[in-house]
Amino acid sequence: MSRSSFFEVVTKRPTILGTGLITLDVILGADGNRGPWLCTGGTCGNVLTIMSYLGWQAFPVARLNGDAASRHVEEDLKRWEVHLDHARTTPGSRTPIVVHRIFKTPEGLPFHRFSWTCPNCGAWLPGYRPVLASAARSIAERLASPKVFFLDRVSRAALLLAKACIAKGALVFFEPSGLGEPRLFREALGLAHILKYSNERVRSLQGAGHGEGPVLEIETLGAEGLRYRSRIAGARTDGWERLEAYQVAELRDAGGAGDWCTAGILHGLAQNGLAGLTTIRRSQLEEALRFGQALAAWNCGFEGARGGMYAVDKPTFRRQVQSIISQGGSKAAQREVPSPGVREAFECICPACGHEVA
Repeated sequence: MSRSSFFEVVTKRPTILGTGLITLDVILGADGNRGPWLCTGGTCGNVLTIMSYLGWQAFPVARLNGDAASRHVEEDLKRWEVHLDHARTTPGSRTPIVVHRIFKTPEGLPFHRFSWTCPNCGAWLPGYRPVLASAARSIAERLASPKVFFLDRVSRAALLLAKACIAKGALVFFEPSGLGEPRLFREALGLAHILKYSNERVRSLQGAGHGEGPVLEIETLGAEGLRYRSRIAGARTDGWERLEAYQVAELRDAGGAGDWCTAGILHGLAQNGLAGLTTIRRSQLEEALRFGQALAAWNCGFEGARGGMYAVDKPTFRRQVQSIISQGGSKAAQREVPSPGVREAFECICPACGHEVA
């Protein structure tokens, strides 16, 4: 993807189907002067909404049941032209609600805190419940030709949909928040083509056994950028490669940066589904990763996981992201070469190195 075509949609409105965490986010700003801001959130909710914003057809699979919270979510999704055909599967379930509080340190740096209890009465707010397998089977029978299936939570329904989408030529992108049910997690890894996770989550994923599943693994490192390793034929790496983060001109909230990064990567790599991913070159892979990083850096300048979408129009969004990319601040990929002592130690203890000593 060349610099002149970061925002280009090469396939006419490619389709992404996804299931997982879709919430009503209640955002309380750092200045304390603005009342609560209600919008769609959750990893799946954010990623699919951003994909629609970038020109894709996005179809969340959820259990919105018509309660007050779900009405806010549906109104917001409609605003961004997200399709709700599969968003009201039965039986319905109360919509998860997450309170986001944005604070500032004495030095003026913002930080984010999540809460799952009502600030008014103290009660626990509704949590996530996955779509049922019966609903997934019904949707699978009616699938057209999605290019991507996205999941961030493991469930039998998610795996059924992943298999159905693979049969249609889709790429499966798995962004777990944690291990979940180990058996389902291992099955999800076996189906996934791209695995992405935050280094904050890496401990829960260690030992899960990636096997021959994902051909591309991405670990985000917050302000330190990301690293990746690839088994794609034209973009194969010998180990982890590192990309530094873009500079953020004015940090207002880092919440949602990972979701923007995911959307940018998918936009750059997945418009032609799995067939397109298998033919990419190393340069194309890194351009897509950098595009994702640029989107993440841009949204850090706004409060809320998708705050920038509400603050500026789309031409301004494109100009600002292009400016981030043009000004640089992200170094080229660097091979992470361990020292001889580290290499020797881990060849003896790490099962993945293939030399574990019994």
